[in-house]
Amino acid sequence: MMNHLATVDKAFITTSIAGVGLAIAITGCGFLLGRWVYATPNLALEQSASGEAVARPASAAVGTLAAVPATDETTGTIRLIAPVAASAIAQMPPSEALRKPVTPVCLNPNAMGIARVVEIDTTGGPGFGFQHFKSYDFLNDREVVLTFDDGPWLGHTPAVLKALADQCVRATFFSIGKHATYYPEILKRVVAAGHTIGSHTWSHADLQAIVRNEGLDAAKEQFEKGASAVRMTAGMPIAPFFRFPDLRHPPEMLTYLGGRNIASFSTDIDSWDFKIKKPDELIKSVMGKLTKSGKGIILMHDFQKVTSIALPRLLGQLQKNGFKIVHMVPKGTLTTLPQFDEAVLKDNKLPTLAGNKPAESVVRTISGEGAQ
Repeated sequence: MMNHLATVDKAFITTSIAGVGLAIAITGCGFLLGRWVYATPNLALEQSASGEAVARPASAAVGTLAAVPATDETTGTIRLIAPVAASAIAQMPPSEALRKPVTPVCLNPNAMGIARVVEIDTTGGPGFGFQHFKSYDFLNDREVVLTFDDGPWLGHTPAVLKALADQCVRATFFSIGKHATYYPEILKRVVAAGHTIGSHTWSHADLQAIVRNEGLDAAKEQFEKGASAVRMTAGMPIAPFFRFPDLRHPPEMLTYLGGRNIASFSTDIDSWDFKIKKPDELIKSVMGKLTKSGKGIILMHDFQKVTSIALPRLLGQLQKNGFKIVHMVPKGTLTTLPQFDEAVLKDNKLPTLAGNKPAESVVRTISGEGAQ
């Protein structure tokens, strides 16, 4: 009997010790889970945090959000790749955070990354780029904004996207409506990479000449139809950002865009990549202009082959010389007009334009080389 009780006592003690161990383990897991539950939203908010605008001349139209975190490849931790430039950082309301596009994670610890994200309030149609507009100076010394016009284009735009992704930087693309209907899948890749999408008319028409020769309504149609096409092929709302072809700004159209709350973008540094055809010369030209100005909005074209070739080395030169990348995002989105949405569908005979599928899901090889 005593032996039996001793055995029961030992079993009880063993069970008690196991129970205590299990309780400790559960408590530890709960602590770690709690850390994860509360830390994860912080990371998400950190990537999309908004902040008060830094007190400088552009504060009325431009607000600084935050430095963009990137994943350190060696440690797997989240690190800020540049100091936050805002005087204070305020968390977005949950609804606002959900509206923001997901930022791709950067896996290159040596990449340039994004130094600042600035939010543009387009109310009233502000203008940016000192070549034509002098009101808003939102860049600090050795800060640049990358912009690309005339895409999307086969071969060249994907090469530009790769160069930007390799350095974990983002840009603003001013896309042509017609080109967007030619290559909707490429434009969707631009969106998926986290870049900002603006528009650049329907067919790269000179709006100043159109206003003079055909009237204001024809110029409005060029803008609106282009914006509709870009929005429809992107598959999501785009930024209320516009760049005039050839940087020709008829006053009547600036007034119209102001009424539509659409910002107009000129440039500080024109790469002239539509004339310079050698990558080395293009890099030298851009860096030379930046050395003189110290900062600026750079105008390039993802339509141009020379740009797609030169961009990796140009980004390397920017990094080597201490320049930082600023990414622009809009406070709101562009609302297109239904009649121009319909015009795009009618002109292109594409009733399913807004729902384009990947080519491989529509057309596949069933015999011969590459048959599936």
